[in-house]
Amino acid sequence: MNKHLLNLEQWNRKEHFEFYRKFSEPFFGLCVDLDCTAAYDKSKENGDSFFLYYLHKSIVAANEIEPFRYRIQGDAVEVYDHVRPAPTVGREDGTFGFAIMEYKKDFAEFQSLAKAEIERVRKGQGLMLSEGTEAPNTIHYSAIPWVRFTAFSHARSFDWPDSHPKISFGKIWEQGKKRFMPVSIHVHHALLDGFHVGQYVDLFQQMLND
Repeated sequence: MNKHLLNLEQWNRKEHFEFYRKFSEPFFGLCVDLDCTAAYDKSKENGDSFFLYYLHKSIVAANEIEPFRYRIQGDAVEVYDHVRPAPTVGREDGTFGFAIMEYKKDFAEFQSLAKAEIERVRKGQGLMLSEGTEAPNTIHYSAIPWVRFTAFSHARSFDWPDSHPKISFGKIWEQGKKRFMPVSIHVHHALLDGFHVGQYVDLFQQMLND
């Protein structure tokens, strides 16, 4: 878990950081519909998990946009070399548990490790909270494949100093021969602006198209 401190004095967002980190609700979020046609078809052709396929594209894109790797630690900002996905995993009894997956840029390697982690959580009970789930070098993920949402909010504890990005995926819907998936992105405004979220959305869409 390699990291270094961001030089706040040379950061062009220092004033933004000092302003927004004092807010009682410093997160902002937005929802977009992304074209997942090519990604869906490719994952099915290869016999891969579509969930893990788009989750991998998402975490690779997030790692490419540096501010998604920023985390607040006291009065400082830590920059992690990479961040990992910490998604919720559903079970047959209707409950879910928290997983922690390793970041691998190679999809085959990522999928192999992620499937083992999913199986571990599905066999467990309760939330399965762990130190890894709340580790700062994670992005919190969730999937709600039953709902085509157009807005989204998160349950949060304001007592916990949280600066993790939160990304959620909804029900795929079709228009003509195209498939679309709603994606919700919530980020800490002291660390990221709409500009950075826009960069992430564009790159994630590009990766889904490849």
